[in-house]
Amino acid sequence: MNRLIRQKINGPRRLRELMNSKDLILAPGAYDALSARLIELTGFDVVYMTGFGTAASMLGYPDVGLITMHEMVDNAKRIVDAVNIPVIADADTGYGNPINVIRTVQEYERVGVAGIHIEDQVFPKKCGHITGKQVIPLEEMVEKVSAAKDAKLSKDFVLIARTDAIAVEGLDSALERAKEYYRAGADVIFVEAPESREQIEIISKELKGIPLLFNWAEGGRTPPVTLEVLRKLGYKIVIFPISTLLAATKAIKEVLEEINKDGTPINVMNRLYPFKDFLDFIGLPEVQELERKYITKSRT
Repeated sequence: MNRLIRQKINGPRRLRELMNSKDLILAPGAYDALSARLIELTGFDVVYMTGFGTAASMLGYPDVGLITMHEMVDNAKRIVDAVNIPVIADADTGYGNPINVIRTVQEYERVGVAGIHIEDQVFPKKCGHITGKQVIPLEEMVEKVSAAKDAKLSKDFVLIARTDAIAVEGLDSALERAKEYYRAGADVIFVEAPESREQIEIISKELKGIPLLFNWAEGGRTPPVTLEVLRKLGYKIVIFPISTLLAATKAIKEVLEEINKDGTPINVMNRLYPFKDFLDFIGLPEVQELERKYITKSRT
């Protein structure tokens, strides 16, 4: 079926099915529609829309609360439209108080996102793996989670509550918050930035029975762990937020340095994705098929 006119999946329902049928869901980070399509092409079941990558690619700035809800939702819509697998999206702090959170949930849901995570940081928030974070009172975040739960248009929409309290108040506080957020209606809990293998294990033990998201933050505060360890500990979703962003940045920088040195791309052509293959990948044959079907020869 042509991708431009195919029947789109029900993202939230499909994500729920995956959560019920798979022991571990892997969701690499996409920062735009193209990176999302590459994630789908390479066989992953879920795309994660990274807030860090969205800020970097759209604004050229770090993830420090500069990007707006409208910009995030707009990027989420383009990513959802580009793929036919569920998309989990970063929704930062929910962009305000519980009333703002209600609108945030519904805006993301209307563009077809399967689930979002909201966090308990003070706004303007910061990337979970840089210093200087602050968190709001537990009770205030519980109100946000409760409002988000009530705002869902579909019972299948997945609400992920994230706590950044480890870096601010310690692991015990983060665990207390996690349990309260789950009681308030979160479907999945995301304890951000554990700083050791021991903390990763404690989180899984203390929150046993609660679906958990693990942030495999490339180069961040959390030590790298294998898939086997995460599966054994019972984590449900693993995101790799910036592998695509960092890989693309490195490749683009190296190619531009070569072009700047040589004056043309002649010496890097063997490192580029072949132009014809790229046209096929982004759907030119599909467009040409539709042109043959719907556009008369007199107009072409």
